[in-house]
Amino acid sequence: MRLRNIRGSQERILENPYTIQTDGTNGEDYKGLWRERIFQNSNPIHIEIGMGKGQFITQLAKENPNINFLGIEKYSSVLVRALDKRDALETDNLIFLRMDAENLTSYFAPDEIDKIYLNFSDPWPKDRHAKRRLTSTNFLALYDKILKKDGYLQFKTDNRPLFDFSLEQLEEAGWTQDEVSFDLHKNGPAPNNIMTEYEEKFYQLGNPICRFVAHRDMDN
Repeated sequence: MRLRNIRGSQERILENPYTIQTDGTNGEDYKGLWRERIFQNSNPIHIEIGMGKGQFITQLAKENPNINFLGIEKYSSVLVRALDKRDALETDNLIFLRMDAENLTSYFAPDEIDKIYLNFSDPWPKDRHAKRRLTSTNFLALYDKILKKDGYLQFKTDNRPLFDFSLEQLEEAGWTQDEVSFDLHKNGPAPNNIMTEYEEKFYQLGNPICRFVAHRDMDN
């Protein structure tokens, strides 16, 4: 996907009180301290990695005021599009974080995160790029380090080859599949589901949406 640079996006992100822009080196400022320093409560923390324009996580935060949410996005030109949605939110339970998912363990302590959402992640279709996929065993190992023992990973995509790959990676990494759907909206919009911008588009086109929810098998 080719991203169009938006002039002033980094400046606007830096000026926004609900956004933290990282450089991959100052994780000690937040690691293990998100509840204490940022949210100032003891509520669970859920993160979305690759949040795009922020529709999904902003709606989640609105509907779940007793959960702390962190929207993680690598690209300033994408994250900046979520700021207007965040500014309209009347709760204080959502923070945006501009960072690369490869740096997760620099910013989050063991057992700090209760749930991770991945929505319509880049499929990296070439085999030589498989390790870059956010559902590869490389990234599952990172999630394993920051999730609580009873934490969950939820993944949605319209890309069936990526979904099949992801299920194989879960098995290889010793994760347990709690829910698997190859056509989430087969009978109309699924209940208890918030659609992303991409999901709405693909649903209207009639493309099947795949979703899994999984947790780590702590016996392995």
